[in-house]
Amino acid sequence: MRRTAQDRPRILVVGAGIAGLALAHTLREQPLDVSVVERDTAVRTTGAGLYLPANAVRALHRLGLGAAVAPRAHTVSRQRLLDRRGRVLSQFALRDIWGEVGDCLSIGRRELHEALWSAFDTSAVRLGAAVAQADADGGVTFADGSTERYDLVVGADGVNSAVRRSVFDQPEPRFLRQVCWRFIARSPQIGPTADWTVRLADSGRAFLTVPLGGERVYCYAEISSSTPEPPSGDWRALFADFTAPGTELLDQGADAHFAPLTEIDGADWTRARTVLVGDAAHACSPSMAQGGAMALEDAVVLAEVVREAVAEGAEIAGALAGYQARRAGRIRWVLDQNHRRDRTRGLPTPLRNFTLRVGGERLFRANHAPLHAEP
Repeated sequence: MRRTAQDRPRILVVGAGIAGLALAHTLREQPLDVSVVERDTAVRTTGAGLYLPANAVRALHRLGLGAAVAPRAHTVSRQRLLDRRGRVLSQFALRDIWGEVGDCLSIGRRELHEALWSAFDTSAVRLGAAVAQADADGGVTFADGSTERYDLVVGADGVNSAVRRSVFDQPEPRFLRQVCWRFIARSPQIGPTADWTVRLADSGRAFLTVPLGGERVYCYAEISSSTPEPPSGDWRALFADFTAPGTELLDQGADAHFAPLTEIDGADWTRARTVLVGDAAHACSPSMAQGGAMALEDAVVLAEVVREAVAEGAEIAGALAGYQARRAGRIRWVLDQNHRRDRTRGLPTPLRNFTLRVGGERLFRANHAPLHAEP
């Protein structure tokens, strides 16, 4: 029996970031009343870049968003790991890591958000609608004092999720003793065919460059830190001993976005009529570039279990255990592999360099092997 507009299950997605918009896009193709609320008062148009490994690209296609993203993205075909002077520690083709899973892409965050918005009916998004409180049974109180009740509330509101803090007994984000800076630079020297390249030094210092197409380059700099606060002085001085083109790119990073790196290592993402996705559920180190990928895979799996429940005429809340079961092992793998890679990078410099020269490609293959399977 075809559902009428009045009896369609009501779903609220909290957060209009990557995970929230991707999920809402595919849910709105089903007989559901889907709305999105976002605490920001304007559409997010700022940010640096994003590297999308092959499993993230696959998830975008499964969500029906591949065609919107592809024209704005850039194919990355190889990874290189160098020391701070530019000497090669390891390099390999990404096809050798991902095989038939597909291509890896890079894209500016602004372009990715534009792609998601272009594919979505933005009339379903309420900007400036912050969630003040939520309960496990689908009740939501907004910052303006209004209240609503839904058949399903999805917390896609990031690492500082209001939904998680209201409903779940999850630990607070754990500081990983690393801080980073992100920015986009321009470099005719690097060019559009350059590789994903990271330069590694001591003290946890790393400088990553990823081409975005044309002369644009996504730059990511990271150091070990005992505090989540930015160090005093000009942070770029910490990388002054890196060779070109790193130094030339760093010259363009005066307005870089600073952030401490955090992790949420919990395994409870469903409660009655409430569910968490993306960073709200399992924020992680960027070591494997799997944060966005796991968020997109969350959207794929949650949309599938909701679709099955609706098709069977079952309560959506009863299907959430299937989402949790399908995601738990995969998320655990990514968190553990991030820790393993971070430990390798934290080895004394001579030992780290030797390890990457001898087994860098083997390490990357092992990290990603279970992610070849569909989520």
